[in-house]
Amino acid sequence: MDQVFHYLAGGLLQLSWWQVALITLGLTHITIVSVTVFLHRSQAHRGVDLHPAAMHFFRFWLWLTTGMVTKEWVSIHRKHHAYVEREGDPHSPLVYGIGKVFFRGAELYRDEAANAETLKRFGHGTPDDWLERNLYSRHSALGILIMLGIDLALFGALGLTVWAIQMAWIPFWAAGVVNGLGHYIGYRNYASPDTSTNVFPLGIIIGGEELHNNHHAHGTSCRFSAKWWEFDIGWLYIRILAFFKLATIRRVAPRLKVEDAKSSVDLATLQAVITHRYEILAKYTRMVRKAAAAELQSLKASANDTANIALLKRAQKLLARDDDKLAPAQLAEIESVLAQHESLSTMVKMRAELARLWESSSASSEQLLADLQEWCARAQQSGIDSLEQFALRLRRYAA
Repeated sequence: MDQVFHYLAGGLLQLSWWQVALITLGLTHITIVSVTVFLHRSQAHRGVDLHPAAMHFFRFWLWLTTGMVTKEWVSIHRKHHAYVEREGDPHSPLVYGIGKVFFRGAELYRDEAANAETLKRFGHGTPDDWLERNLYSRHSALGILIMLGIDLALFGALGLTVWAIQMAWIPFWAAGVVNGLGHYIGYRNYASPDTSTNVFPLGIIIGGEELHNNHHAHGTSCRFSAKWWEFDIGWLYIRILAFFKLATIRRVAPRLKVEDAKSSVDLATLQAVITHRYEILAKYTRMVRKAAAAELQSLKASANDTANIALLKRAQKLLARDDDKLAPAQLAEIESVLAQHESLSTMVKMRAELARLWESSSASSEQLLADLQEWCARAQQSGIDSLEQFALRLRRYAA
């Protein structure tokens, strides 16, 4: 009986609680890496090709630790990008509310996984071999039951806690944090047409998925970090796999080039503006918000008009969002503010004109180039210093 209690207390390994905690973190991290490298960057977006040995390891590990089916996960994620922030998005906080996505994201996943049309339309190119058809997809629950047995055997009764953490890890971090907070709080390097954010610049806990706005701006890139101070551990693992010939990098986000000697707006400038439109628009939006902040300080110093000050404060935040993401009342507030601040109005109007360059689907390259040249000329003649400097820098961009 003593041997039975001894086994139940510590299993085969008889480890201390902190050793079990470290092993648990290691196991869950492997699961995170499997999701971000295999499911997300390789399968969903084809940014990296994996060697069959590496691919099967990830498939097997996810079967053991999550029970997720590759085709289901990939289909749901691709649909998210196809319908981002609008009706049809499987897990948008803008559609369902942050509370439901954060706390019940796993339910939203299961509901969409049951949609046969989603799998048919978005699940192309995922594994369809004998193992997938007869084991991984058909018996998805078997893997996690095997994992439960392994945890109990290795850690005793504490293994049940280890297993529970493994089962909750992806639903919490991926379905809750990435899908929820990744469209709700954080910072944005790119003004992509959605609410995606970078939750944190050091992508370690969720394998680099913390850099969600960077991903939405360059969906097929297998590198999620964009700034020098951002770290994407998933990209590090891909580089290691590539070094050992276990991965082939297919796509990474291009870097915006600035040629100091360049002063004319040419086709290379146009190509750079179109390619890096979300980054350029983000820079412009930050400029607009700084201009609004300057107007706010001026208003505070010159008058005690609390109503206009409060209105400008609200508008300063709203100016960073796309018009189609704003309620009619919010649009009316912005219009009211712009009517009172001429320079701010000019900057907002010229931002919309700049965006039309890459939104046009029918204009020729020559026409778009002429429009960009004319826009830069007007910006430099606007009498607004920040807008003039922006146009001068834009002239130096190259693809």
